[in-house]
Amino acid sequence: MMTLDEAVKKVRPLDEKAMEGARKRWDSIAKPLHSLGELENMLTQIAGITGTPEIRVEKKAVVVMCADNGVVEEGVTQTGQEVTAVVAENFLEGTTTCCVMCRQCGAELFPVDVGMVTDTKVRTDLKVAYGTRNMTREPAMTRDQAIRGIEAGIAMAEELKDKGYQVLATGEMGIGNTTTSSAVAAVLLGKPVEDMTGRGAGLTSEGLVRKINAIKKAIALNNPDRSDAIDVLAKVGGLDIAGMAGVFIGGAALGMPVVMDGFISCVSALIAIKICPQVSDHIIASHVSKEPAAHLILKELGKEAIIHAGMCLGEGTGAVALFPMMDLSCAVYNSMSTFG
Repeated sequence: MMTLDEAVKKVRPLDEKAMEGARKRWDSIAKPLHSLGELENMLTQIAGITGTPEIRVEKKAVVVMCADNGVVEEGVTQTGQEVTAVVAENFLEGTTTCCVMCRQCGAELFPVDVGMVTDTKVRTDLKVAYGTRNMTREPAMTRDQAIRGIEAGIAMAEELKDKGYQVLATGEMGIGNTTTSSAVAAVLLGKPVEDMTGRGAGLTSEGLVRKINAIKKAIALNNPDRSDAIDVLAKVGGLDIAGMAGVFIGGAALGMPVVMDGFISCVSALIAIKICPQVSDHIIASHVSKEPAAHLILKELGKEAIIHAGMCLGEGTGAVALFPMMDLSCAVYNSMSTFG
């Protein structure tokens, strides 16, 4: 299993020769030039990531990192912490929204308990802790725990690569994780907490005020170092965020494209890119979340999302929504007749 340092050292620039081959292939297809827009750019990027213009994306997997957040004690959510475990087990039963979407488009879903407060039937071999601590009173986790969370994601990327998967997507389940994501985003982007914080899964106006105040208190108390993404993650982040950051880094190290989901996934990508800037080239943006900070983070990442549908469900649903479009563009790319 790769450590974080080993994975970072393996990340390479995109293969320009493979990308040029993909562009030539697109330009030879009997259709108007560049008429599939971002779908063409997506496949060209995948060629650069995988190192070949022979593009195959049949085996797709969604890694759903499940973890609990101590900050829920502050009344920042409209549901209790026990919901994390319920939904996590529903992933195994195949009854969540993301499961239904995966079945429809031939992807597989892999839930991972990286930090839930209770053990469930979901795998626990990569579990770092039984939930994080309340970040309004102390750091959410130690630096070592944050790194172990990242390495759990790297391990999942390695495992799925070995099983023959060609594309990964990130998903999460953790009550309170829009609070931790907003905190991390506010620090890393140097933006006001109010600009980074939304209602999550339907908070009232009163709840939103509590959420903003909790984030401000946590940042003031823990004083995370904006120049050190792991410090920010450890002090005001969550283990689900850490795990997804690891999937991005692991995918980049292994030459696998990784599709970002929405706001929380984008915050994880931001951490991964702050740790290793070159990881950015290996990440595909799926959609623009309805969360207020989503546009700002995509801009910071230099990413153009393909889907604008006002989604904010999480679990990996936005990333999975991109899979059929990926298949459609691959069908055109691989099977259409050429001008030749």
